[in-house]
Order: sequence, then C-alpha cells, then structure tokens
Amino acid sequence: MKKGSLSDIEVSNLYDDVCAIIEDTRYRVAVFVNSEACRMNWSVGMRIKEDVLHNSRAEYGKQVVRHLAEKLVGKYGNGWGFKKLQHCLRAAYTFSEDEIDYAVRRQLSWTHLRSLMFVENELARRFYMEMSRLEKWSTRTLDEKIDSQLYERTAISRRPEEIIKSELNTIKDTDRIHPDMVFRSSYFLDLVGLPDVFSENDLETAILNQIQQFIKEFGSDFAFVDRQKRIPVDGTVYKLDLLFYHRGLRRLVAIDLKLGRFKPEHEGQMLLYLRYLNSNDRKEGEEAPIGLILCSEGNTEHIEYLMLEEDSPVKVAQYYTKLPDKKLLSEKLQRAIAIAKEYQQNKKIEK
Repeated sequence: MKKGSLSDIEVSNLYDDVCAIIEDTRYRVAVFVNSEACRMNWSVGMRIKEDVLHNSRAEYGKQVVRHLAEKLVGKYGNGWGFKKLQHCLRAAYTFSEDEIDYAVRRQLSWTHLRSLMFVENELARRFYMEMSRLEKWSTRTLDEKIDSQLYERTAISRRPEEIIKSELNTIKDTDRIHPDMVFRSSYFLDLVGLPDVFSENDLETAILNQIQQFIKEFGSDFAFVDRQKRIPVDGTVYKLDLLFYHRGLRRLVAIDLKLGRFKPEHEGQMLLYLRYLNSNDRKEGEEAPIGLILCSEGNTEHIEYLMLEEDSPVKVAQYYTKLPDKKLLSEKLQRAIAIAKEYQQNKKIEK
C-alpha cells in the first residue's frame, strides 16, 4: 500500500458513513414532504369548504370544485383534478387541524388519511388511525382491515362509548394497548391447502405452515412460541394447541382450536392452561397469560356475552376458513352489537 493511500477498511468505513448520511437525509426529506403534502391538501380543502359554506348551496359546491379543478389542472397538471379536490374537501370535513397535525407527526401518509376519511364512525376511524401508526400498517393493510370490518369484530366496539374513548386516549398517550383492541369475535383463516373436511390437527398444521398469514390476520405484535405445549397436571399431560406472545400486551397468549360450537367446559380447560402458564412460564415483567378459544361454528350469544366480561382472561371467537359473505358478516356483527348494548343497558338498570 502506498504511503498516504487509504486502506480497504478506511474506504469501507467512509462509504458506510456517507451512505448513512444520505439515507438519513432522504428519510427526513420524505417525512417533511409527506407532512407538508398532508397539511397542504387539508388546507386546500378547508379553503374550498369555507367558500362552499359561505354560499350554502350544494350544487354551487360541485360547480365551483369542477371549475377550480379545470383551472388547477391547466397550471399544475392532472394531479389536481376534480377527484383530488373532492378528497381534499372531504379531509376538511372529516379531520380537525389538530387531528391532521397528530397524523403527520405519527407519519401517516395522505393515502392513509384518504382511506380513513371514508370511515364514517368517528370511534372506528380513531381506532384505525391508532392501530395504523402503532402496528405500522401500510395503506394496503389499512384498506384490508377496514374492508374486513376489523373494528366491528373487536371486543372494544361492544363497550360503552366513554370506555372506547378512554382506551383510545390511553393508546394515543402511552402506546399501551388493551386486550379488547387485540381480540375479536371472529377471525378469517383463509388457509391454502386445508382440506374440505379437516381435523383440529389439520387446522393447526395449516396455521403453522402459513404462520405469516396467520399473524397478519391476528396482528403484527404476535410472535409464535410453541405448538402442542405440554401442560402436566396431577399426572395428566394436556396439550395446548398453540402458544404465542404478544409484545404490546406483554403476555403469553394460549390458543385452543375447537371444531364445532363453544361449550362451557372449553372455558374451564383454558383456565387450567392459563393457571399453569402463569405459575411456570410467565417471566418477570410480563402480564398474566390470556387465552383464546377458536371455534369453527359461532353460537353468537355465548361468544358475545363472554366477550363482554371485561376482566375475563378467556376470549372466545369463531374462525372462518373461507371468507364469509359481507352482507352476512355485517348482519352478524350488528346482531352482536345489539346484544352488547342490551347487556350494558341491563347493567345500568341493575345499578
């Protein structure tokens, strides 16, 4: 090596440092551009909203937006067409300035916001916003969650409005997630290779063969721990189908697969598993284990009443191996929510 020349290690270190500077700057520029684009679109929508409200005529609003779009396209290109302005206007009607600022601070993109603004239920919209930034959902994943009615399938959607708001505020302020945000009344396990007639073992094997797809449906914070976990009690060895760990909840999650409907004895069996795990597998700093019983058939009232037990460590849900008809699913979810409201109303009367 000539005197004064750089060694391979020095060149490599210099290269790595320069790459790090470039990547960091590109990331910060992308974040800044996204933030300003979201604020710009919202501000455009607000300005149009002011004009439309001032003239207080719906037909005038459509005309002015179309005319404005034609002029903007002429100056700035097709990106500022009628549809874009409609999205800007809808954002202004949907989000407050504080909500937009919060969203961009959490690095949600305009595409995220565009999906969220079509969620009419304010609490559902807040749920999707918090889960998007907490689990770092892509816009495609967000659309899939909304389309599959994730919020309506969670236990939290059955709670009184003040409790839902409180839990959403807790997530926003502390990033601590409640089990009711995680566990659902139904899961879509569209598993390739599962035979038309299958056993619990077949289902378990299919889940493990497609663990990535399984975790995508359950939530990104799930991590696989064990299969057929041995639970020895009084000389009898039971076997728990699947054991996961949820990073956000900081607790073990026991999953038992059942063919057919939920039966009360299933809950007793799961409680035994949870007590064993709590005594023998729970590590320092973890919360108490929680269990999920997945049944292939839904007995709606049994499942819904169990989901309404806020402090119960056992959750019950139905799983689908084929995606159900959306209309049928919506009807079932509405029935479930009606049961929940009736239950909450009866509790108030009793008090």
